[in-house]
Amino acid sequence: MEVNNGDGVGNFNLSRKVIDEEKSTVVIPETAHQISSDSWFQVGFVLTTGINSAYVLGYSGTIMVPLGWTPGVIGLIIATAISLYANSLVAKLHEFGGRRHIRYRDLAGFIYGRKAYSITWALQYVNLFMINTGYIILAGSALKAFYVLFRDDQVMKLPYFIAISGFVCALFGISIPHLSALRLWLGVSTVLSLIYIVVAFVLSVKDGIEAPSRDYNIPGTTTSKIFTTIGASANLVFAFNTGMLPEIQATIKQPVVSNMMKALYFQFTAGVLPMYAVTFIGYWAYGSSTSTYLLSSVNGPVWVKGLANISAFLQTVIALHIFASPMYEYLDTKFGIKGSPFAIRNLSFRIGVRGGYLTINTLVAALLPFLGDFMSLTGAISTFPLTFILANHMYLKAKHNKLTSLQKLWHWLNVCFFGLMSIAAAVSALRLIAVDSKTYSAKLLL
Repeated sequence: MEVNNGDGVGNFNLSRKVIDEEKSTVVIPETAHQISSDSWFQVGFVLTTGINSAYVLGYSGTIMVPLGWTPGVIGLIIATAISLYANSLVAKLHEFGGRRHIRYRDLAGFIYGRKAYSITWALQYVNLFMINTGYIILAGSALKAFYVLFRDDQVMKLPYFIAISGFVCALFGISIPHLSALRLWLGVSTVLSLIYIVVAFVLSVKDGIEAPSRDYNIPGTTTSKIFTTIGASANLVFAFNTGMLPEIQATIKQPVVSNMMKALYFQFTAGVLPMYAVTFIGYWAYGSSTSTYLLSSVNGPVWVKGLANISAFLQTVIALHIFASPMYEYLDTKFGIKGSPFAIRNLSFRIGVRGGYLTINTLVAALLPFLGDFMSLTGAISTFPLTFILANHMYLKAKHNKLTSLQKLWHWLNVCFFGLMSIAAAVSALRLIAVDSKTYSAKLLL
């Protein structure tokens, strides 16, 4: 087995410390954030917060409408299974080679070398940047949906609400120093998720019972159907994967592998049920006319819809912090931001750096507010490579001498298949963005 055993490829400029956890000595990179402080249950809620973020309100329109009933249902089930499998591969490599790999790029750098470290960091940065941009679009959509319930005067356009959302997300990001500090907020996030999921579910059921027969045919021409189907496949993997599993696993208490597996099992069993429910019921109620933001389709009391939209907005603010945390950790560690989070130096740093980062996200979100297209592109150019291609190949390389020929063939098939899917989905997503950009009109801004 060939792995890179160079001097800390994963953290070139950071010192390392050796600790003794449960009688096993492991090397851990220096970090400004907390390590091994959270229970598997808390980490499980971090993972399910990502799955059941307000993005779930778009899956009826971005997954089921392009795929239809049979491919959509089967696709979601298969995506659940392969995502659990791929994430478990990464989780099992967390302490590979006697080192604790607390960052995705650290693990790739340790196995492959310096170039892989840089490429993985670039892929992950793109992945998280696009997810964060999508969250700001989503938060803006929720705020606008709330606004039009009371005043549909077309004065306030979607980009204005995106700007407000970006500002609120920046305030939250400045106030919460690191991922482990979300403890109380994870409970708040769960309550907020339940509110908009239950409201969307109940009102969709009511509308579905009262509505005439729906059209479940896949819309579009033959050519557009091909591209939207490929794009929907990227949305399938986007729905279940964070692209930052080692960073989340870094916060879990020892034993890190078995505890992380418990968190993953929680995520892919109890955690996926609310997402399944709202996705399938939304499509059942509205068919091919389902919007990419389900709360825009439902009918019901204004105060109920208003509560659901505000809950979706607030939960999105919390969820975005999870996906921004690897960038925050990198910057805090690089510039030595330690100690009290409200020390003048530390607070000023977060205001300038985190505020600047989210300002860029907000500008991109306001310029290209195509949520479904962003989901497709994110899945294509980063989620596929990080979660499926890289995970399978890293496991294949790390465990090479311990795998049978059949197991090696299986991992190579995964690498090749998801490589082709990534290319096809990227082409499809770019085409969708180009088409939507040309038709960017008042309809999209309302």
